[in-house]
Amino acid sequence: MQIRSIEDVPLLSTNLSIMKFWSFLLEHNWRRYFALIPYLFINTTQFLDVYFSTEPIDAIVRNAYIAVLFFNTILRAVLLCVNRFEYEGFMEKIRLLYIELMNSEDPALRKMLQECTVASRFISKVNLLMGFTSCVGFNMYPLFATSKVLPFGMYVPGVDKYESPYYQICFLFQIIITPAGCCMYIPFTNLIVSFILFGILMCKVLQHKLRNLKDVSSEKARTVIVWCIKYQLQLINFVDTINDLTTFTFLFEFMAFGAMLCAMLFLLIIVETVAQMCIICIYIFMIFAQSVIMYYFANELYDQSLKVAIAAYESNWFDFDVSTQKTIKLFILRAQKPCAILVGKVYPMNLEMLQSLLNATYSYFTLLKRVYG
Repeated sequence: MQIRSIEDVPLLSTNLSIMKFWSFLLEHNWRRYFALIPYLFINTTQFLDVYFSTEPIDAIVRNAYIAVLFFNTILRAVLLCVNRFEYEGFMEKIRLLYIELMNSEDPALRKMLQECTVASRFISKVNLLMGFTSCVGFNMYPLFATSKVLPFGMYVPGVDKYESPYYQICFLFQIIITPAGCCMYIPFTNLIVSFILFGILMCKVLQHKLRNLKDVSSEKARTVIVWCIKYQLQLINFVDTINDLTTFTFLFEFMAFGAMLCAMLFLLIIVETVAQMCIICIYIFMIFAQSVIMYYFANELYDQSLKVAIAAYESNWFDFDVSTQKTIKLFILRAQKPCAILVGKVYPMNLEMLQSLLNATYSYFTLLKRVYG
């Protein structure tokens, strides 16, 4: 298989195809504005609807949740467009690293690369399926409501959205625009997960190289260690680039996630029908699954980068000559500082952080439930 461009990299191809179609990456054409301009308009009307709404509390909470979700979707798309060349340059580096591993003479490295690719493509398909399910949930919600509602709130001055033909026009417009939002939101998550998966793979490559240093000459060991040092620098630069591109997006999502999850849990106890409860459960599962996937693999990258130091220590480094021992000691010292995906360039994104966020969310939910009850 020849990989002439980043579109040919199996790790990235599924999501890049969607982003190229909407011209968020690789191209710049009318499709970008066809997606973004209607979303900017509808998101503005959503926040206006929440502000001016006189509807019951369950409708306000649900509309506020969807408004924040749409804002996050627009934020992701705009940042992709603004940082288009940075993303494309970064993926070009991934292409070169991918080719290097694909052409490796070591079958173990090629196997790890294949497993990474399969995992990335599988996660992408699962996330796209969840996104499609959420779109269906948005559009089906009015069918099970006890009163006349739209898939999500809109406020246009001087227009009664529940009168004909405005209701039918708004309903049709929302049904059409929702899948475009899925194409902006889900592929971004998938792309970042693919980046993190490749970072995990780079950690495993280092571990594999270091563990195979047993029973080799000091001269050969020194050659491999120098290669590992250069590769470790590439890994550090790799993770730093991910942080530069995503850290403030993750900060916003970190703050929004707890509020959205708390709102959905509260909504779950006040909706009136079983069908509505099922749709709300779909919403909860979607935002929860998206966060868990991201935090799980970020945590895995954190752990695997620490295991590089352990692999170096297990290489019987004390059998090498003094010069090689000094080199590998410095390598171990640097490897003990883990590579981490950061939220707001401050907090490492890992499962411990996710657990703290869930604990805080549940505390606010129980307080809200007690006050409302």
